[in-house]
Amino acid sequence: MATDYRPMWKELGLDLEAHDALLGVLGPLYQQTFMSQPDRPEGMKYFDFVMSEVHGLRIQELVEAKKAGRKVVGAFCTFVPEEIVLALDGILVGLCAGAEFATAEAEKLLPRNMCALIKGAFGFALARVCPYLLASDVIVGENTCDGKKKSYEIFKDLVARLYTMDLPQTKSAEGRALLRAEFSRFASFLEKLTGKKLTAAALKKGIAAVNAKRAVMHRLAKLRAADPAPISGLDGLLVNQVYFYDDPARFTASVAKICDELEARIERKAGVAPLGTPRILVSGCPMAVPNWKLPAIVERAGAVIVGEESCVGERGTQALTADSGPTKDQLLDAIVERYLKIDCAIFTPNESRLEHILSMARSLRADGVIHYGLQFCSPYQIEAGPVEKRLEKEGLPTLRIDTDYGQEDVGQIRTRVEAFVERLRG
Repeated sequence: MATDYRPMWKELGLDLEAHDALLGVLGPLYQQTFMSQPDRPEGMKYFDFVMSEVHGLRIQELVEAKKAGRKVVGAFCTFVPEEIVLALDGILVGLCAGAEFATAEAEKLLPRNMCALIKGAFGFALARVCPYLLASDVIVGENTCDGKKKSYEIFKDLVARLYTMDLPQTKSAEGRALLRAEFSRFASFLEKLTGKKLTAAALKKGIAAVNAKRAVMHRLAKLRAADPAPISGLDGLLVNQVYFYDDPARFTASVAKICDELEARIERKAGVAPLGTPRILVSGCPMAVPNWKLPAIVERAGAVIVGEESCVGERGTQALTADSGPTKDQLLDAIVERYLKIDCAIFTPNESRLEHILSMARSLRADGVIHYGLQFCSPYQIEAGPVEKRLEKEGLPTLRIDTDYGQEDVGQIRTRVEAFVERLRG
């Protein structure tokens, strides 16, 4: 970052010394993980730029938007409806939770056997190193798992303003009614926050912007079905991660551009790995920036990741929102229907997630599946067994990996992944 953002960071309330330490680790890690990849698509230079300015230019844009009267909404989960935020001229951004930071401080407030994502969110807040957290006018906490639900009772004291949203646990009429009530309540809250009135016309614009963003991700996902793979799994994951930070229109245009490039690569049968390289679908818990440990191990072991069945992946973008309803209530109903299609492990029963994993594996021509679970993330760890049993029954080799954000188990994971890749080759 050539621009000096330190005055802005200081004004936001960041701990500059701790933030410098964070950036001192993230920069080299990014270079080592992404820039060392051979034959990357030219279009990835945009995403490299975004990551180089993820705490700089993008934060400056948010600060300027706030000065112009817009509100910034920070969120940890794909269940927060961006359509409604955009309809009320707000900006939705993802928050920092993808790395260990100030873990000792976080464990003074949380059990040690809490999942890494929740402890990461607390660590970033306690250390004051997440500019997105400090630039947000409100943080939306959604009651997905029990860990999040209870931790927000403590987290509310670490942020300026926390809004909690309840979520259903079943895809039933009762669950639909709950989500509808919660989205209506959220819309009313945002109306008061922004001083604007939610209208059908504004909702249609919000839906159109988010649908465009998701549609271009669908296009990218389909291109990853080609063999040889036109883009690495690491770069595919990076695009999915930037999805949560970037300006929607700019992001959509940038992904469309890289899709054009990948189509040309596919036409001339050019790929980032040789034809016939073992193809892996990663399924399970979300991987937020800078959680790149497992994909880096997999692709250095000689495989290529062709898709992510994850909140930071196709689970978060898989469905579009119908926009044909003429009234605000009908459009809110359509938004509810769209979000109920998310195959989060909080739902019980969750047979649709099994079907979705199978469908993805087949359409992407995956040779095997790695089910990724964060340690102590009970919903996904419990589902890992049924997922493995079903996939193996269908002839899809499956490897279950449970880990956290630390590096202590890298050697062990590498050994297991290398053996799995050899199984796929055989």
